[in-house]
Amino acid sequence: MPQESVKPETSKVGKTISAPPHKGGLKRKIITTFSGLILVLGILVSAIVYYLTGNALRKQVDLRATAIATNLSDAAAGFVSRKSALETDALIAKYGRLEGVAYAYIQDTKGGIVASSVQPFPSEIKDATAITNRQVSSTRVAKLGGRSILETQVPVLDGQLGTAHVGLWADTIQREVNVTVLQIVALVALCLVVGILAAAVLAGKTTRPILELKSIADHISRGQLDTAISFHSNDEIGDLASSLERMRASLKAAMTRLNRA
Repeated sequence: MPQESVKPETSKVGKTISAPPHKGGLKRKIITTFSGLILVLGILVSAIVYYLTGNALRKQVDLRATAIATNLSDAAAGFVSRKSALETDALIAKYGRLEGVAYAYIQDTKGGIVASSVQPFPSEIKDATAITNRQVSSTRVAKLGGRSILETQVPVLDGQLGTAHVGLWADTIQREVNVTVLQIVALVALCLVVGILAAAVLAGKTTRPILELKSIADHISRGQLDTAISFHSNDEIGDLASSLERMRASLKAAMTRLNRA
């Protein structure tokens, strides 16, 4: 009977390959995490403030323009009804000099310009729709010299004498928004600096006992088992120190037994 040759089974021993740990420094990680969190929150707050402040300021400017145009309409009604050009011009010039006001003018029921604070009157700001909509208040965006204008129209004597128009520079709104947002950004930057300093202090207090335990563990690994670990802490670091002390005591006892054998 032929003998079958049995080949021995080869056992393959798998090797575990582990990537070297990334030495990132716990202190640096804590500072980076805190700083990143504050930075993200700061950007988010700045964006929200920019949006809300812009809307709020635009509403305030719209209310201010309506109030100025309404006052102009009430004050000009008597002068326009009497056709007093001198008093009407003086009144329009007064309103045209108000802060943030680009121009002011009064338009009659036929679309003619009764009085204007801008001379000569630029045709680009003339409102053609004011003739048909002279009995209602409205707001529109116009252009003057390449700059945006927020113009408000208010009827004079319920539209029987025409309409009063007041234009405010739109870029003043954006400038006020930018100033407000800049203040918020400065506050966020200050919080970021304070946060980094606080994170550095916290990271230092957190990593210092860990580094001390690492140094003790290095001494134990070199066979220095005589010095007891005295580490007073009520947190996880204290638990780690207690475990390390028990390991040191166990190793020392084992070494003593080996020396006696």
